[in-house]
Amino acid sequence: MPRYNNPRKTWRYTNEFKVKAVQLSYLDGVQIKKVAETLDIHPFMPSRWRKEYRDGKIVADKRQKVTASKRKKWSWIK
Repeated sequence: MPRYNNPRKTWRYTNEFKVKAVQLSYLDGVQIKKVAETLDIHPFMPSRWRKEYRDGKIVADKRQKVTASKRKKWSWIK
């Protein structure tokens, strides 16, 4: 078995970052793939974080629903 001299880098994201990605993915007309490209993460991660958010594993300080006023803030994603 080969020995690895340089182990892979494992990225760790904060709960706030994960919640923000989840909120962006729930916006109308925004695809998960586009959110992943914008945040420079693997396309699987937002889907995984959505499930963890629903299950209560990822919790932000203030769990807020995305409203129309917040949609304008992220209009560049479309």
